[in-house]
Amino acid sequence: MHHFLSAIVLLTLTGAACAGERGLASYYGGKGDRTQMSCAHRTRPMGSMVTVSYGGKSIQCRVNDRGPFKRGRIIDVSTSAARALGMMGAGVVRVTLD
Repeated sequence: MHHFLSAIVLLTLTGAACAGERGLASYYGGKGDRTQMSCAHRTRPMGSMVTVSYGGKSIQCRVNDRGPFKRGRIIDVSTSAARALGMMGAGVVRVTLD
């Protein structure tokens, strides 16, 4: 029985680690080359790639900064990433991260 419970806990933790984040995103000038698809995230490793989805579009951006520091937001994307997602007019949108 102990092995069975361990397997359930492991599967639950693995599923949680793979699940995407959902929340609010905004855009900012970015750090570094403004033409690059980059983003700021509080905890993802620097240099890692994040898939951001909004309105039926998905882009990949590289974490190169920390943030956002505005309460309730989970990611800040660069201006070029915001254009690619089609969120420039809205400013703040609900996204999914993978």
